[in-house]
Amino acid sequence: MILVVFDMDGTLIDTQALITEHMATTFHSLGLAAPSAELSRRVIGLSLPMAMARLAETDDRALIDELVGAYRAHYRAALVTDASREGLFPGAMEALQRLNARDEVLLGIATGKGLSGVHRILALHGVTNYFTTLQTPDHNPSKPHPGMLETAMRETGVSPARTVMIGDTTFDIEMGVAAGCKTIGVTWGYHEPAELIAVGAGSMIDRYDQLDGAIRQLVE
Repeated sequence: MILVVFDMDGTLIDTQALITEHMATTFHSLGLAAPSAELSRRVIGLSLPMAMARLAETDDRALIDELVGAYRAHYRAALVTDASREGLFPGAMEALQRLNARDEVLLGIATGKGLSGVHRILALHGVTNYFTTLQTPDHNPSKPHPGMLETAMRETGVSPARTVMIGDTTFDIEMGVAAGCKTIGVTWGYHEPAELIAVGAGSMIDRYDQLDGAIRQLVE
C-alpha cells in the first residue's frame, strides 16, 4: 500500500484571502494591530493557537485563547453567507479521484485545521469517503512535529518509506522529513518553492496533473 497525505490550506483548498482577512478582523476586534497579509500567510498550516502566538508575539495563554475564539467565530460567520471561499485548487478534484480509484493507494489529511472544519470541507466537496485517516491538532502536536504522520501511519499500517506528504509550507515538508516519509512540495501555496526545497522536499510540482508521476518516482 501507499499512503498519500495531503495538507489542506494552500495545498488542496485556496483559503489565503479568507484566512488573512479574518486574522486582521480578529486582531482589530480585540484592539490589537492587525498582522499583515504576508505575516498571516507565513503561519498558515500551524495549529491555530501556535499561529496566534506567533502573530501576537506572546505566550500569554489567556490572550491566545481569546484570539483563537474570536478567529473561529469570525470564520464561521463568514462561511454562513459564502461557503464558496474554500474552493479546491485547479486539478485537485481530478487528482483525488485518480488516486482514490487506485486499490493500492490510501488517502489521508494532515492539517492545522480543527477536525470539525476538516469534516465540513470534505463534505462540501463530496470527498469525505476518499480519506482513510484525518489528522489534526485536536489529537496531535502542531506541525512541524511528526505526530500527525506518525498517527496516520499507525492507523493505516503503512511504513514511512511508502508514505508521501504533500504540502505547500515548510511546516509540511519538515513534518514529513521528521517522520521519515517522502515529501512533495507544491508551488502554488503559501511558502516559496525554494523554501520547501531547502528543508528537504523530495520533489516539487507546479500542477496537479504532475502529482501521479511524482508519487511514482518517489515510492513505486
